[in-house]
Amino acid sequence: MKTVNWKDRSYCGEINVSNLGTTVQIVGWVDTVRDHGHLIFFHVRDIKGIVQVVIDPGQSAAYAAAQTVRSEYVISVVGTVRKRSEETVNPRLATGDLEIVVSELSVLNTAETPPFPISEKESDENAGKVDEDIRLRYRYLDIRRPSVQHNLIMRHKIAQVIRHCLSDAEFIEVETPVLTKSTPEGARDYLVPSRIHPEKFYALPQSPQLFKQLLMVGGLERYFQITKCFRDEDLRPNRQPEFTQVDLEASFIDESFIMELIEELIQRVFAVADIKIQTPFPRITYAEAMSRYGNDHPDLRFGMTMVDVTE
Repeated sequence: MKTVNWKDRSYCGEINVSNLGTTVQIVGWVDTVRDHGHLIFFHVRDIKGIVQVVIDPGQSAAYAAAQTVRSEYVISVVGTVRKRSEETVNPRLATGDLEIVVSELSVLNTAETPPFPISEKESDENAGKVDEDIRLRYRYLDIRRPSVQHNLIMRHKIAQVIRHCLSDAEFIEVETPVLTKSTPEGARDYLVPSRIHPEKFYALPQSPQLFKQLLMVGGLERYFQITKCFRDEDLRPNRQPEFTQVDLEASFIDESFIMELIEELIQRVFAVADIKIQTPFPRITYAEAMSRYGNDHPDLRFGMTMVDVTE
């Protein structure tokens, strides 16, 4: 078996009709195994998706290796891409009308039986129904699940869109310190003891508020950062001790600039998930919000607004 060559490697989810009749090499995790006695089928999974591979007894070395393979084994496969027969096409897979007929198979790493199913086949009623405590205990296994990888990839794409949108508006991304002096804000600080200065502590920032104000005074004019914030307070549905926020500051602008910027930003972020957002957003004054809804961040879906009948 020749070694894995990253230059020659093909990704499972990118095998398509252009590969028909060609020899490809894939590496990844075994998602599922089906042994039909005379043929062995694997679904092999990597970061780009899943593809089916077929091992025929005629390939004696590959077939012998395949008989030892179980779910979550890491394998390398060399084989020829062919079309599946009509009755075996899997419409749930992007590669569902193709398969790889294996000529060489190598087990790169074995695996014990995982504590929960990694595969998320649509036919599996229990797919995705795993207790969160178990998922977090075995986080390295949880990250293998396609749905979790999808979320992480989407988060990456959203961060890229945020950076592009704000860069287009001439904002400059600046990284601000994490170990800083305690400042009075809305919650308690997390404190980090200093080894060099006994009985002295750093504080983790509740927000980059002071730093971005320094940047404005320094003449940078437009700053942004996708930053971590830390607040030592009780958990709430909309608050965690550690969270990430898009932080920005600008000089020599007015409310309309910020409103239009945020509308465009939200529009471009939701477009990553093919969700269309209509702009401009409805706007009401602070006085109207307080008068009709009783707070400054009303849920406009709630139809029973307050009515002032004092007169």
